[in-house]
Amino acid sequence: MSAIDDNDQALTEPNKPSRKKPMFPVQESLRSYLKQHGREVKLPVSYKDLLHFTYSVPLLDKNGRDTYWETVLYDIREFEFIREGLVKMYAILKTEGDLTFTKHLDVARIDYCSFGNSNPFRIRIVNKFNDNYDHYYIKIADASRIYGLELEHLLSPNRITYLTHHNTLVEEHIPGIPGDVFISKHLNEPSTNKIRLAKEFVKFNERCFVRLLGDMRSYNFVVDITPDIEDFQYRIRAIDFDQQSYEGRKNLYLPQFFKENKELVSLCTKHLNQDSVEQYQMEERTMMAFRVASTRFRLMELLNIMARDKISTEEKLNQLRSELSEYFKSSAFLKCTSMGQLVKRQLKQTLQKNLALISKNLGKFED
Repeated sequence: MSAIDDNDQALTEPNKPSRKKPMFPVQESLRSYLKQHGREVKLPVSYKDLLHFTYSVPLLDKNGRDTYWETVLYDIREFEFIREGLVKMYAILKTEGDLTFTKHLDVARIDYCSFGNSNPFRIRIVNKFNDNYDHYYIKIADASRIYGLELEHLLSPNRITYLTHHNTLVEEHIPGIPGDVFISKHLNEPSTNKIRLAKEFVKFNERCFVRLLGDMRSYNFVVDITPDIEDFQYRIRAIDFDQQSYEGRKNLYLPQFFKENKELVSLCTKHLNQDSVEQYQMEERTMMAFRVASTRFRLMELLNIMARDKISTEEKLNQLRSELSEYFKSSAFLKCTSMGQLVKRQLKQTLQKNLALISKNLGKFED
């Protein structure tokens, strides 16, 4: 992959994801995988239960601006059932169902977002003793999103907690400053280490491309800041996995090509030279290769299921395999008949050199 580019042509409007991605059902093979690895569990409340609200009010931020979320309210008898179930669900998500501490937990607010693909509910759980609060999300179980969450868990430096039950998907809250907020309010603060941030954006860009996670515009990731010796370290984390291996354009899997990320791209071109970019890309590929090797049996099980699943259209599949084939100068991509096969081929194509270096000690990544 070439160095990050911030020219105007690279950040044009054609590099824009589909306005509305369809939901893909969870097939039985994927359901079995989720059960085997502890992701599919019985939940006390479903997504459909939460749709029975009586009315809603717009949720505004502290400056009075629309957040695209609505706070929903329920009939009192309906809410008692939902409230009890949501507190239990939080315990299942956080403590494997230990209800010992739920007596001092309550549901402070339920928000609903009709913007975007997943139409999520955001649940705010509050500790009645000290007013500390936490969030989690309830969404429709979409197969492509589940593949995205699982690949993030296996291949990224981040662990992901999520659960499914029939048509319901529950996700933990991923902490961090939303990317668009960070760019507008924190990017140019004197305390921001722009070189380290640029390095992290290169690595994030590489992670997304290697596992074909699309639509990483600034509001679909967060920036996690950790104080370090004399300075700060940064981690960019994806929070939206709807566009896992769905789009046909190669550039939609590279965050550098979105105009919403232009300031981060400019940061990279200003502070990093070609050698530095290639070094950070190699570092990320090496770490991903170690993750592939250490999770290879579970990963191959997932990819084999994904290879048989339909999570995009024939048109997008044909476009992506053609563009990847041209980009890598490899006809192997043209033999792929599903998005899952393309992800598998992309991992081999991008990580094969790194995997070869560690295969003697950790085993080979088999086709």
